[in-house]
Amino acid sequence: MILLGILAASGAGSISALAGYFAGGSNSGGRYSTVDKFAYPSDTRSTLATGLASATNYLSGMSNNSVAGYAAGGEVTGNIKVTTVDKFSSPSDSRTTLGTGLSAARVYSNGFYNQAVAGYIASGVEAGGFVTTVDKFAFPADSRTTLATGVSTAIYWSAGFSNSGVAGYSAGGNTGSYTTNVDKFAYPADTRTTLATGLASATGGLAGMSNEGVAGYAGGGVAITTVNKFAFPSDTRTTLATGLTYGVYAVGANANSGTAGYFAGGYRSGWKDTVDKFAFPSDSRTTLGTGLSIAREGAAGFQI
Repeated sequence: MILLGILAASGAGSISALAGYFAGGSNSGGRYSTVDKFAYPSDTRSTLATGLASATNYLSGMSNNSVAGYAAGGEVTGNIKVTTVDKFSSPSDSRTTLGTGLSAARVYSNGFYNQAVAGYIASGVEAGGFVTTVDKFAFPADSRTTLATGVSTAIYWSAGFSNSGVAGYSAGGNTGSYTTNVDKFAYPADTRTTLATGLASATGGLAGMSNEGVAGYAGGGVAITTVNKFAFPSDTRTTLATGLTYGVYAVGANANSGTAGYFAGGYRSGWKDTVDKFAFPSDSRTTLGTGLSIAREGAAGFQI
């Protein structure tokens, strides 16, 4: 069913989003439950009256556009990893917490989604170390299963992006050293392959966003401004001529398919409140006059 009767300008499986969100994160002042909302297409920022259930950092996001956005896992006070999945429903932005969270307490995961079908939280760090796990949450029930085949290598700090109706992607990260690897999960079977061409350079702490039906992007990472672009459906990779304003890691991202994608926050010689906007299809970059309400790293990005 096409909610609101609005199709995105790009992929047939996508629905136009109403706003982008950056949830949680941390800086020298501690962790935050703050959720900033940027209304599309004006990019005006507000901060939700009800934030995350707990102040959390290094969590991950997934989306069901025009219906709900999700912030999953992360660490809370005392560096305790959690299974929590908070759900923010459109149009009220009311928050509930799923009765079934992640399959294990996990931090430094990534998220991707298949619009109106399911969201995925992939890889990360659990009590025993890095994992290959991919948890799948079926929409609209939010029931959770775990894929029989996870990411190709136990990894954390990778980026997720999506081409709804076709595939989800897990890119880069740290296996003990940084990697260029990009895993692809074909919908609806969730079969995994690994792209012949990965990221332009090995990195972790990057973020992903999507112009569905057109391209997926993986940007930022440790000390780099690079934004990698993977054209759908061929998955050929190019690198944008203009990257991020700062070479930040622990950055967040979301996108309004057919219009623009956004990278926000992160750390590089201090915490950033910067929000970089990449206009589709030109990929030209501007920086929003109003950034995050708090400069921070490790926020989850999603859109609704």
